[in-house]
Amino acid sequence: MHAVTFQAPGEVAVEQVAEPVLQARDDVIVRVEASGICGSDLHIYHGRVPVGKGFTIGHEFVGTVTDAGDAVERVAVGDRVLGTFVTACATCTPCIRGDYHRCSHGRTFGHGPNLGDLQGAQAEQLLVPHANLTLRRVPEGMSTDVALFAGDVMGTGYHSIAHAGVRAGDTVAVLGLGPVGLCAIQAAKASGAAQIFAIDTVADRLAMAERFGATPLHLTDDDPKGAVRRATGGGADVTVDAVGDPGPLALAVSLTRDAGVVSGIGAYAGKGEVPLGLAWLKGLQLRLGLANVIAHVDRVLALMQAGILDPAPLVTHHMTLADAPEAYRVYDAREALKIVLTP
Repeated sequence: MHAVTFQAPGEVAVEQVAEPVLQARDDVIVRVEASGICGSDLHIYHGRVPVGKGFTIGHEFVGTVTDAGDAVERVAVGDRVLGTFVTACATCTPCIRGDYHRCSHGRTFGHGPNLGDLQGAQAEQLLVPHANLTLRRVPEGMSTDVALFAGDVMGTGYHSIAHAGVRAGDTVAVLGLGPVGLCAIQAAKASGAAQIFAIDTVADRLAMAERFGATPLHLTDDDPKGAVRRATGGGADVTVDAVGDPGPLALAVSLTRDAGVVSGIGAYAGKGEVPLGLAWLKGLQLRLGLANVIAHVDRVLALMQAGILDPAPLVTHHMTLADAPEAYRVYDAREALKIVLTP
């Protein structure tokens, strides 16, 4: 079968690789109908996440079940399904607590040996472990573009709001208007936020945030800190950092009111300076970490099916699997917001 594989920093290729086979009783094989290119894929593309030459990448997918182990109960051969980007065993201590994103045996699709050595979804077929927990049937009438978001990007945006405890009437600021940040705006709106500020430097993304009901603020041309403080009398109740960098995290601390919450959903790496003294003086809660998408996926699907959450406007490009090298170039250059690949 054909698959998108990592070759070297800044280089992917479409290669012939072996077809997947069932390895455990709760495994499933999915014929992939669509996969997405995500911001975290760029960490692999740039060589920051080691996967090895020839490793299949990608972690967002919609497809049809073609084979299933005898312990698979929640989906069946012929079902159209979507998957979460990470798997979980359902039996370890973190899973029993509902912390599926911290599963002792969790594996992430397409992220190499350090994250479970599970081949990725940008391929014609995919092995899905722990399918009873990892997969959901696509609701009747839901488009592929929309379903593709449930198991990662919309689930992550939703987590940033739910994990922060946003309540009706709260003010929310979102830093970084990639797909996750834009989904966080929708989730904040759905949670009853009375006012949402959206901060970025890209005009098209600021315009989309405004269409979603947020007040757009340019990071450098405007004065985000001053604007938020003037509008709120002290700062946002919750600030979401959807960038994943110490710089924006520091800005998030300054944007948030005393005793507020900073929700860091970006993928942080390495070291950086964060004003912990200011966070301490303000009594802030810092809530960081990988999104618990398995815990949220059913709520997210229900909200998308009802039209309350709608990620469809975020898809700017449809390309084929064969076009993956060009798709990564376009995405890396920020010429696309979301790219969907089809075989």
